[in-house]
Amino acid sequence: MDYVLSLLSDPNAWAAFAALTAMEIVLGIDNLVFISILSNKLPEEKRALARRVGISAALILRLFLLGTIAFIIGLTEPVITVMEHSLSWRDIILIAGGVFLLWKATKEIHHIIDPDPEPEQSGAAVAAISFSAVVVQILLLDIVFSIDSIITAVGMTPHLPIMIVAVVAAVTVMLLAATPLANFIERNPTIVMLALAFLLMIGGTLIVEGFGVHVPKGYIYAAMAFSAGVEALNMFAKNA
Repeated sequence: MDYVLSLLSDPNAWAAFAALTAMEIVLGIDNLVFISILSNKLPEEKRALARRVGISAALILRLFLLGTIAFIIGLTEPVITVMEHSLSWRDIILIAGGVFLLWKATKEIHHIIDPDPEPEQSGAAVAAISFSAVVVQILLLDIVFSIDSIITAVGMTPHLPIMIVAVVAAVTVMLLAATPLANFIERNPTIVMLALAFLLMIGGTLIVEGFGVHVPKGYIYAAMAFSAGVEALNMFAKNA
């Protein structure tokens, strides 16, 4: 109790909480875009449930990983050397997640440009298969983004309570923003292509990060903000 009270009265703890919460929200944007695109492929009545499942899983994963910080830190130790690059389990997970994002975004772009004819199946069967596939894909990316998120948190503050509250606050913001973002993407089809391009960029970034090439996050989000601004101008001009 004294430990918690000391944190509450410590300005440095509050500053760390604010910085970590902001960082977790920014890191969660990638995950949120992916969840929005995938959930919009489901029947309308299933979308909100898929988003809640995906974001709730992200929260559970991150809280679980916070409880195993020693294990998470151990993931940064080299375990294999590939082409003279020492890779840790974290690196391997980032590379695998990046490859998955590249594959998924490329597949979605190809489907938009050249849609395949859907085989005739009952609506219930298609919905069930799609929902299962969407949830599994969301969970896979949750693992990648959660590990990166927790390692970032560990690097920003040594206090576990601050990490836990910051993660809960960030995921709560994701939960509140998920439906408006998904609806906005659905109402503006051109945004889907832009979001998929973001996922391609993020996937490539995860791969090079896994191989030890640090890409400042500010560059990534500045590029995303610039592209989104240009798209917003296009939408404004089209509706003017």
